[in-house]
Amino acid sequence: MNRVPADAENAHSSSVESCPSLRDVHSINPTQLMARIESYEGREKKGISDVRRTFCLFVTFDLLFITLLWIIELNVKGGIETTLEKEVLHYNYSSSYFDIFLLAVFRFKVLILAYAMCRLRHWWAIAFTTAVTSAFLLAKVIISQLFSQGAFGYVLPIISFILAWIETWFLDFKVLPQEAEEENRFLIAQDASERAALLHPGVLSDGQFYSPPESVAGSSDEESEEKQDSEKPIV
Repeated sequence: MNRVPADAENAHSSSVESCPSLRDVHSINPTQLMARIESYEGREKKGISDVRRTFCLFVTFDLLFITLLWIIELNVKGGIETTLEKEVLHYNYSSSYFDIFLLAVFRFKVLILAYAMCRLRHWWAIAFTTAVTSAFLLAKVIISQLFSQGAFGYVLPIISFILAWIETWFLDFKVLPQEAEEENRFLIAQDASERAALLHPGVLSDGQFYSPPESVAGSSDEESEEKQDSEKPIV
């Protein structure tokens, strides 16, 4: 008898181990697979995923919180109109907080455009906004005179810096990995449903079966006797 080579046996065993066994495929419930696939397709039709929506809400919170702190700072310094004219129309890099507010607006526009409208699945946009924010705030703290203006000289730069890095952490460790995991689960479920469909073909319809019409009881005997009488020779 011919023996299979050892290399061929090893390759065959490795391929069998890499693919799901027949028992595992038979144990799959097609109803559950279709429910998973439909739920994933429903989330895709709905728009963005829940974790991405949470990220966009946090980006919006970043803008609103920095805006609130800036408005409080304007009131503390002697009225919104007077301080606003001083910080915006007569902008001074070393003493104005208006650029920190603009930095929050910049982060909001870039991140919402990239991850909400374009639905980007890469970290380059958040890396760009965080790098710009960190470099600008470090330069402003070193060069400007914010620390001599009271508590807001510490609060606004520190809060803006922390929020930018929280957004980076949330996107890189929560949004992108969870969406990739959900997509992998969808592909596995879709592949398993196709295998289950091949191994468990659908039940044949009634039209594919043929059953001859039932004969009337006793009609066969009478027809045979009549046929025999007709075949007898006439004397």
